[in-house]
Amino acid sequence: MIHDYLASFGFSGEPFSKELTDSELWLPPSKLSLRDEILDAAHSHQHVVLTGEPGAGKTCLVRSVRHDLEPQTFRLTYCHNVTISRRDFYRQLCSALGLPKIHLNAGDLFVAVSNCVQDSAREHLYSVFLLDEAHLLHQDTLDHLHILSNFDWDSKALLSLILVGLPELEERLRLRRNRSLYSRIHCRLSVTPLEPDDTAEYIRMRLHRVGCDRELFASDALAMIHEAAAGSLRSVDRIATGALRAASRKKRKLVERDVVMRVCQSEGGRS
Repeated sequence: MIHDYLASFGFSGEPFSKELTDSELWLPPSKLSLRDEILDAAHSHQHVVLTGEPGAGKTCLVRSVRHDLEPQTFRLTYCHNVTISRRDFYRQLCSALGLPKIHLNAGDLFVAVSNCVQDSAREHLYSVFLLDEAHLLHQDTLDHLHILSNFDWDSKALLSLILVGLPELEERLRLRRNRSLYSRIHCRLSVTPLEPDDTAEYIRMRLHRVGCDRELFASDALAMIHEAAAGSLRSVDRIATGALRAASRKKRKLVERDVVMRVCQSEGGRS
């Protein structure tokens, strides 16, 4: 049982829970420059495309950006459901912006969103639209995004678009059909897999948060977790949790390589 696993190691909570506030998030040193580049782009009112494999840490990265964007300067609007028509996409933006839902067609909805961006800019509050899972955007919505960012004959930068998705997003944007949008994206970033030292530091940090300041994983166990997770934070969480539970059942106080190996084998090898 989970309570036995926590009590066995004296944890104050689940070390690899996803329930973290933005301020509690951890970014490996190798990813801090990505956060800074996104923040710089937002301050310059530029567009960003951020790609990476599942579990690579894209969400942690953009949540860190959210935490560091000054609310008195930026209005961040998050859209996580992009698998909808262009009309419904703009309806979603209107809802997130708190606009009245009286607009019926895609054209009216677009005008409402555009006017909101301009009104906010006049009050020195700049809009940032973050579109998650953007590789799933309908093509008709993707066709229109460069128009959404066009203000006063394309002479004013009032809006930053942050498109986050899997690597195929970059492939889609490179298509000739999407060249108008892609040419406007000056900040093109990719989240690479974790380095071995990143994985070890991440595990130590998560254990520290629940009151464990000793080395709980053997060095070769950490190396195996890194290899099995293939640089994915999500996979590190899963494998490390499974190893802790397995070690607890065996009454061990140190998680060693053989325990991690059995956990990896039980879930079918590398994830």
